[in-house]
Amino acid sequence: MVDNYYKSEGYESRKSVGFLIRRASHMLTSEIEAIFAERDVTFVQWVILMNLRDGLADTSSGLCNNIRYDSGALTRVIDQLEERKLISRNRSDADRRVVSLALTSEGKKTVESLLPLVVEKYNLWFEDFTKDEADTLIKLLMKFINSITIHSKPKGA
Repeated sequence: MVDNYYKSEGYESRKSVGFLIRRASHMLTSEIEAIFAERDVTFVQWVILMNLRDGLADTSSGLCNNIRYDSGALTRVIDQLEERKLISRNRSDADRRVVSLALTSEGKKTVESLLPLVVEKYNLWFEDFTKDEADTLIKLLMKFINSITIHSKPKGA
């Protein structure tokens, strides 16, 4: 285990893991948004559809937590997706306050039809990586996210 990887003396923000991840995220988002610029589905709509497809969330609050999107703005996007019959809202019988979201068959077709465009872009970015390097990057990012999750819990929780 690394002990105090960063030190105040000689610290450079351009080598900060936060800076690097944020920069990569902004660059990635900008490039992927361009793919959706001339499509019937926006990037945010596609992210929501993918979250539902992969079971990462099934409620508005779950989506807000996953994609860090404003709840009011998210409601408008969900309304649009429902109007287009890409998702459905289903009120829980056990708790009427809970509204679950699900992909419709049209939503599944839509997300699957756009997936190759995103996969192609990701593969382009991994062009200079070996398979092991790509696997390692993904594994380390997942480990880092898990570490943040563990250390973000309140003491005694």
